[in-house]
Amino acid sequence: MTSDDDPFHDCELDPEAILGAHTFEDVLFTDDTEAPVNVLTGETPAHSQATVEEAKEFAASIDTETPQIALPASVETQIERQSKPYTSAAFFHFKATGSLERHRAYHAAYDSDAFTVDFEADYESGNLTITVDRADKS
Repeated sequence: MTSDDDPFHDCELDPEAILGAHTFEDVLFTDDTEAPVNVLTGETPAHSQATVEEAKEFAASIDTETPQIALPASVETQIERQSKPYTSAAFFHFKATGSLERHRAYHAAYDSDAFTVDFEADYESGNLTITVDRADKS
């Protein structure tokens, strides 16, 4: 197999590292995601108030071929940019999967016809489960 045929040719991980179901805990935006509080008023600024439904709708509205998930934005980002408490990213983003190596491997599998890649985003628990299987060539 040439490197042109191997979707993992520039990945640090081989497919065996991501085959099967893997759950990444507490990586999604949830109702419990930390939001800043104004020390003078004791209230959360309006820009940092959001629901999981809003976050899911935002992630789904991103115009891309790769499905998006809603990740929590840091409190610092919310304050500095006056942004919502969530951001969107590809479902295999390194902030969700924990490493750039996994990000690249999931991306390679997702872009390859040799694998099927599914994911389940559980916004109640904050957990993301990604399942990779070899595609049935029959």
